[in-house]
Amino acid sequence: MPRVADRVLEPPSDDLLPKFVASLDPEWIDEALAASGTATIRRRRLPAEQVIWLVIGMCLFRDQSMRDLVSMLDLALPGSRGIRVAPSSIVQARERLGDEPLRWLFERSATAWAHSSARKHDWRGLALYGVDGTTVRVPDSDENRAHFGGQNTRWNGESGYPLVRLVTLMALRSHVLAGARFGAFATHEITLAEELWPQIPDHSLAIVDRGFLSARILNGLERGGVERHWLTRARSDFASTRIERFATGDELVELEVSPAARKKDPTMPLTWRMRAIRYQRRGFKPQLLLTSMLDPKRFPAAEVIALYHERWEIELGYNEVKRVMLRREETTRSRKPRGVAQELWALALAYNLVRFETERVAEAAGVPPTRISFVAALNFIESALRMWGTDSAGRLPERLRRLREDIGHFVLPERRARSYPRAVKLKMSNYDRKRPAKSSSRSRAK
Repeated sequence: MPRVADRVLEPPSDDLLPKFVASLDPEWIDEALAASGTATIRRRRLPAEQVIWLVIGMCLFRDQSMRDLVSMLDLALPGSRGIRVAPSSIVQARERLGDEPLRWLFERSATAWAHSSARKHDWRGLALYGVDGTTVRVPDSDENRAHFGGQNTRWNGESGYPLVRLVTLMALRSHVLAGARFGAFATHEITLAEELWPQIPDHSLAIVDRGFLSARILNGLERGGVERHWLTRARSDFASTRIERFATGDELVELEVSPAARKKDPTMPLTWRMRAIRYQRRGFKPQLLLTSMLDPKRFPAAEVIALYHERWEIELGYNEVKRVMLRREETTRSRKPRGVAQELWALALAYNLVRFETERVAEAAGVPPTRISFVAALNFIESALRMWGTDSAGRLPERLRRLREDIGHFVLPERRARSYPRAVKLKMSNYDRKRPAKSSSRSRAK
């Protein structure tokens, strides 16, 4: 059997449309515009369907201005005198589009891609998902700060930038997002996560942070379908009653559901049973895992312990978005809340498009999707899109073939065992805090 590096991917078809672009079904775009009431008969120089690609493009090409993106991706219809689209026209086009078409498109494509991916890479018949939250910095405009707020501490006062609270549902073994919710920083991530529970299918396992350990939250997830399991780590103050001992460090335990939880949801049971698995890795403190997977024969403890560590795949996904796609920039681009929402839905959609492509590469290479370099895939897609917008039709297939002729550029070596202490290279500086000036620039367009 040939080595991975020696295998060659099939060249793209000669229809001159990169598979990346074709992944987003044009019918979905039409449906998104119709469902959000954005479709229009009038043909502008920047039609709504092209503005969708413009907003996706601005999440892929952080170094390009919006005006340059219109030209580079050849998104504008020809003008009467060949004049470039004015920046003000781009702003107006984004405002007309709004955020709903991007949200519709993300959710439609996520439903089509993520759940089939999770099912394809399942564990003991359960589709694997991760749920976790993060924050995203947005430009410090009056509108953004009033809408999203930020973190306030007694030492540093308000945060330097407004913050958006974001929670996602991810197919862990491919990093494809199955759902997302975001809101003001003050919104608790559990509140956002609960909105994602209906999107978790039957016969699945959601691996979550220990902050989600709540009878109302996790028991509600269990009761919402058939075999909707969860796995988490216990907090240090966890206390329970042992009901049955399966093996050393593997027990069936029971908790009393608090009156407060049953008052909020009268259908909650008086007690809640779960499985507790204790383990310790060399050089680390003992840990306690809790799960709804009660059958020790079907779900062996050793496999459950190994499986829990796949929870960090969602953290790696957030790293791919923040460090690679956003290029560690201080903030996103949009200075108004509706523009922020539009940009975040487009960012999630663009990320999924890249991840969908990496899964195709993984299948061709015969490796798991997480063995495909996200950076290499993103670079390939950016190069393809640049050439699709600027190269002559006759040369595009040859160049795309050249980009993909050696699959070794995409495949990563086996992930080695690593440990990262929570420490930083540099402490915060002693400079004074820079505050935004109150000027007309604060009210600039998105």
